[in-house]
Amino acid sequence: MTMNHQSIVAFIWSVADLLRGDYKQHEYGDIILPFTVLRRLDCVLAETKDQVLEADRLTAGMTDDLVDFQLKNASGFPFYNTSRYTMDKLRADPGNIAANLGDYVRGFSPDALDVFEKFDFFARIDSLDANNLLFQIVDKFCTVDLGPKAVSDVEMGNIYENLLRRFSEMSNETAGEHFSPRDGVELAVDLLIAGASADLSRGDKVVKVYDPCAGTGGALSIFKDRVNEYYPNADVYCYGQELNAATFATCKADMLLRGGEAGNIAFGNTLTEPAFAGEEFGYQISNPPYGVDWKKSKREVEDEYKNEGFKGRFGAGLPRVSDGQLLFIEHMVSKMRPAGLGGGRIAVFMNGSPLFTGAAGSGESNIRKWLLHDLDLVEAIVAMPNDFFYNTGIATYIWVLNNSKPAERRGKVQLINANGVFTKMRKSLGSKRNELNAEQIRAIVQEYTAFEETKTSKIFDVDDFGYTTVTVERPLRDEHGEIETDRKGRPKPDTSLRDTENIPLKQDIDEYFEREVKPYAPDAWMDRKKDKVGYEIPFTRYFYEYTPLRPSMTILDDIRSLEASIADSLAKVGL
Repeated sequence: MTMNHQSIVAFIWSVADLLRGDYKQHEYGDIILPFTVLRRLDCVLAETKDQVLEADRLTAGMTDDLVDFQLKNASGFPFYNTSRYTMDKLRADPGNIAANLGDYVRGFSPDALDVFEKFDFFARIDSLDANNLLFQIVDKFCTVDLGPKAVSDVEMGNIYENLLRRFSEMSNETAGEHFSPRDGVELAVDLLIAGASADLSRGDKVVKVYDPCAGTGGALSIFKDRVNEYYPNADVYCYGQELNAATFATCKADMLLRGGEAGNIAFGNTLTEPAFAGEEFGYQISNPPYGVDWKKSKREVEDEYKNEGFKGRFGAGLPRVSDGQLLFIEHMVSKMRPAGLGGGRIAVFMNGSPLFTGAAGSGESNIRKWLLHDLDLVEAIVAMPNDFFYNTGIATYIWVLNNSKPAERRGKVQLINANGVFTKMRKSLGSKRNELNAEQIRAIVQEYTAFEETKTSKIFDVDDFGYTTVTVERPLRDEHGEIETDRKGRPKPDTSLRDTENIPLKQDIDEYFEREVKPYAPDAWMDRKKDKVGYEIPFTRYFYEYTPLRPSMTILDDIRSLEASIADSLAKVGL
């Protein structure tokens, strides 16, 4: 049967009802998602099934490479299936459903078979068969049409992500580790390509885009679709790496269906096993996990930091182990196409922590200094609405990085406050209650491209975010109040009175000390050997608008009016 997007999601979701009692809720996704992918591949290959079987017969005895080429040509896709079965034919033999389904899945070409191996699908077959559920699941999925005529690639990607969100919520996982809302990704993509028209508009342009936390591949797919919409001659190649086996399998399957190179989607931990050595990318887009620790990667990351320094990825520093967002930023910077070869641009989602966490001299502060001052990469930061992501209502931001800034942006950073730009959703999805429509996305991008000071757009020098942390000492005094001195007659510092001052880089430290410290502590001095330079971006401070308190008499009048109203209501009920 043919259904719309929401009906398909509801139908697939209903299949999970068959699992109740035999499986726990957190196990539903491990079964339903791979069957959804299988049904999609099954429907896509249906029209050319006979041609593939005939080509398989005619190529017997040929080399593996030639057979693979001929079968892909016959299927019309970069994958195929040589089993005599289809999902519908499996229904004819319920008694042998497990063996026949195994034969069918093993008939897929290597890249597609890898998808089901990552899903651990053969173990799912055995488990469902043992619980007498396998035939029911296959039979139910055969009633939904997931072919390309019924469901577009974009719609199918949305279905995958919708299912993942629901299953992640059921298992109490962090949904933000898997995917971002489509409207947010569309904004990030438009910001990414807004300043790249000269690069993207060249004839027969090869465009490479990379996501080190690819999830289901939604960001890569949206980038490809968006670029092809604006620049039809651009030839977009998508690359990604994903740690979660199920989302990797979904991403790879979706890439195969879209005609992409399956080898461009790598499985593994980006921090410890980075794929695509030697590759550099003109465009990168990602949503690294928020506030997720990197303890499992600690040894390898610290070794690279200590042994390779700036020859490796993490030379600028290491953030605290409880939050690895900035590690992914450092990794992405290492994959940027050099400015001399066309430059590289990055759009990455992060929460508020990377803006300001970490004092001067900390790993986070040193990374910010490296991004802002040393490399001058940060072009813009956009504050997103609250309640925008599926799994959290906290503040989120899109950082736009560029290693070939235009002249007017060099040494500058644009902050855009889009926190108040949103449309209320009629029905929330998890924590997501707000969304962006197409007009709102255009307005934010236009504010970015205009690069002007407005109420919601502020432009700063990179060093406006820098400061020097200066240690301020006070003398140690004895019980008589006399200053104690060392052998050279210098006052001994009283560690209990020791303090620090964060002095903006653009201010003279001595003048600041005389103006802000000396009047209140005449006996204080600075220990300049302990100076540390730090960088932070106190985003909300720049857009704070003071709202004066109401006059006390106005408040008192309101209280009296309320008291009178209450007394009147009580009188009416005889109290």
